[in-house]
Amino acid sequence: MRKPEEPKEADAPAPARPAGGNNSGRRRGFGNLRRLPSRRYQASYLGPDAKRHLAPTTFQTKGDAEGWLSIQRAAMTENRWRPAPRSPATRPTFDVYAHQWLVGRELKARTRAEYARLINVLVPVFGDTPLDAITPEAVRSWHAAWGSGRPTARAHAYSLLRTILNTAVEEEALSTNPCRIRGAGRAPVRHGMRPATIDELTQIAQAMPERYRLMVHLAAWCALRFGELTELRLKDVDERACLIRVRRAVTWPGGQPEVGTPKSAAGIRDVSIPPHLIPVIRDHLASHAQRGPDGLVFPNTDGHHMHHGSLYKVYKPARSAAGRPDLRWHDLRHTGATLAAHAGATTRELMDRLGHSTSAMAMRYQHVADDRPAEIARRLSALAQQEGEPARN
Repeated sequence: MRKPEEPKEADAPAPARPAGGNNSGRRRGFGNLRRLPSRRYQASYLGPDAKRHLAPTTFQTKGDAEGWLSIQRAAMTENRWRPAPRSPATRPTFDVYAHQWLVGRELKARTRAEYARLINVLVPVFGDTPLDAITPEAVRSWHAAWGSGRPTARAHAYSLLRTILNTAVEEEALSTNPCRIRGAGRAPVRHGMRPATIDELTQIAQAMPERYRLMVHLAAWCALRFGELTELRLKDVDERACLIRVRRAVTWPGGQPEVGTPKSAAGIRDVSIPPHLIPVIRDHLASHAQRGPDGLVFPNTDGHHMHHGSLYKVYKPARSAAGRPDLRWHDLRHTGATLAAHAGATTRELMDRLGHSTSAMAMRYQHVADDRPAEIARRLSALAQQEGEPARN
């Protein structure tokens, strides 16, 4: 990561400059003031030793920060200035900084809970260490100690550590980020996932309790996420227009259901229903959905949101009955994206159907069926013959 450019002192005030994305900075006649995401003020200045010196604490008001700078300038003018050694007590530890970082972020409840969990994983290793004492060697040693047994968990923990320390660099609590392991923040892609066949989907649905059979079909043919399905309400299903309007999803932070927007802004979307599912939908709504426009389409046996753990109690035997004990529930969505791709959906159309904001995420779901390359080759030959190109032996 490139070291941020050192701001220059000026003899006269200069225009404001951005700092760290959502922070704002201001050049002054002496010193530098920055408003941090916490809305407190950070003060710093260039000393006679040509080094930048940060205030030992942040300030509640701009006036307090300016007052501290005035004291430092007076000490320099009167030749009383001496560099103040930073004691461990004035250097923020990772534990303190990471929890303050989390408080200052606007996050969905599920994301906040996951970040809090990961911070608790990081704190036993880096918690008591001042930020500026975390070295690249320490990060590499911690990363290597994970081994290869839990690569996804390791990638997520490393990614959060890097993000937190990136903010520390932006706020000038660090000069550089010690997280420098190339590719360590990327979770490994799961290879070898075989999408379900149409026959397997049918078998899985038939093996499910009747009230959840449509859930299998919509997870696959409409590529809906589990949280989107379990929050689906009657008002979201438009049989005449053959549309499902995805506007909400349910998550379970702390073990309690919380209804919010879908995973991303792109997740708010209208999904076209394959016409062959309309009769199945009508039968389900008549027999198993709650009444009224706000009634849940897939309530659990107690009339509340279905939990992922409860789903797997009935899904595991169903997938085994179809000869696919390897097929995760999320793989049904993967299967649906593959079916849409084979039906001719473009990457843009897949992005819209899946609720993804980037093409890379949509393309992750595009798999090649065993007979697809041969079919493409046959179509190329048909095109050549249609244009008059003779077939050659």
